[in-house]
Amino acid sequence: MNTVVIPSPLGSVRISEDTAGICEISFVPGERPSGKPDGKYIPEAARQLGEYFDGKRKVFSVPLSIGGTEFQRKVSRALLEIPYGETRSYSDVARSVGSPQACRAVGGAANKNKLCIIVPCHRVIGKNGAPVGFAAGVDIKLALLGLEKKNYAAARI
Repeated sequence: MNTVVIPSPLGSVRISEDTAGICEISFVPGERPSGKPDGKYIPEAARQLGEYFDGKRKVFSVPLSIGGTEFQRKVSRALLEIPYGETRSYSDVARSVGSPQACRAVGGAANKNKLCIIVPCHRVIGKNGAPVGFAAGVDIKLALLGLEKKNYAAARI
C-alpha cells in the first residue's frame, strides 16, 4: 500500500492506495507533507483534491477501494449520490439504504468512512440541520460545507 501526506487549505491530508484504488483519504492534523505523490492512483487523487479545494471539481473520478462491512459499503454508495453543495440528514440516508430506522447505524458507518471528501460524509447533517458528527471534527465539516456552498452558489449565478 502506498501512502502520501499532502497539504490542503484545511490541513494535512493522507492519501493511501491499494491495488484496486484509493482506500483512504483522511485529515491528519500535525502531520507534515511527505513528499511527491506517487503510485498508480495517488497522483490523480491528489490532483483531483487540489481541484476540489480550488472550487474547480465537484465530482471525483479516481478509482476507489471502499472497505468495511456490507452495510458500511451500502452507506458509502448512498453518500456518493449526495450532490455537491447539498446535504442530507442521517435519516434521509437511512431511508435511501432501505433501513429507515437505522439513523445511528448510518452515523456509525459515516464515522468509519475512510474516504473523506470523495465519499462525502461531510454532507450528512442532523435532522435539525446541525452539522453533527464528523471524524475530522465539526470545524472541518463546516469548512467543507462552506467551500461547497460558496462554489455551488457561484456556479448558479
